[in-house]
Amino acid sequence: MQADEIDPQAKAALDRRRFSLPHSRLGLKLLRPVARLAGKYGNWNPPAVGSVTDFTIPGPAGRLRARRYRPKDEDAVPTIVFFHGGGFVIGGLETHDVLCRRLTRESGCAVLSVAYRLAPEHPFPAAVEDAYAATEWAADNPDRLGGAQGLAVAGDSAGATLAAVVALMAAERDGPELAHQALIYPAAGVEEEQESVRENAGIVLTEGDLRFFEQCYYGSEVHRRNPYADPARADDLSGVAPATVVTAGFDPLRDAGKGYAEQLLADGVDVRYENYPAQVHGFATMEIDAAETVASRVGRDLGDALRA
Repeated sequence: MQADEIDPQAKAALDRRRFSLPHSRLGLKLLRPVARLAGKYGNWNPPAVGSVTDFTIPGPAGRLRARRYRPKDEDAVPTIVFFHGGGFVIGGLETHDVLCRRLTRESGCAVLSVAYRLAPEHPFPAAVEDAYAATEWAADNPDRLGGAQGLAVAGDSAGATLAAVVALMAAERDGPELAHQALIYPAAGVEEEQESVRENAGIVLTEGDLRFFEQCYYGSEVHRRNPYADPARADDLSGVAPATVVTAGFDPLRDAGKGYAEQLLADGVDVRYENYPAQVHGFATMEIDAAETVASRVGRDLGDALRA
């Protein structure tokens, strides 16, 4: 599950971007614009795609910013709805631009990246409501996206959790038909006593970070066992879309992600699980070789499922 050492490229990337997450609303207000600028200007040579278009889509509490990526092929293609990571409190279209471009190229599909409402200003269920509404809109408007029928969901970290919840809601509510769900190091079923948390807290994410994210997101203790907040709490996952689940060896969320993959398998869902033993949380958004590899493999899974 874990290599002897962190991938040198990932370690170098961490050394370049090292900072401590501010555990306060004031600190978040200062960090968010910095994160957006870093995402916007941090890569001077982003992977080329056919087109990138920013617009808004309807949400349950107002318009949501969204970004559509289309591959270079002019033919009609299916669509992947993507949700960014950031603990439900930071992140956005800019921070995950490169990952979305890579998924577009590798899958050959359109990608719709959605800027959902962030906690603590908008705690659960705001992000879930936005994510599900965006997926419903995508299902109803293929002509505005890839042009062809076929829909999947994907995300990393908190966004992977949202993708998993959308898949669960779609199954339970007879909602949009999803061909696949791609979950890159999801935050589903995380517990402080897990070995990966004990061993890896402090590498990218500290225990304080995990508690802060939870406090911001849940808003109230009453939501912690709600499966639409944490899909690992669901009693039955048997109707959800087939999944790709990715974890990283040096990630505090590793055991939770692996446990969710096992839960899906136990409920009869087709799953491809892959662990990157030398990687850290967030590696899919880094400028390292492994980020290109995981985008290629996840993109292939999504493209294959959408064209099956």
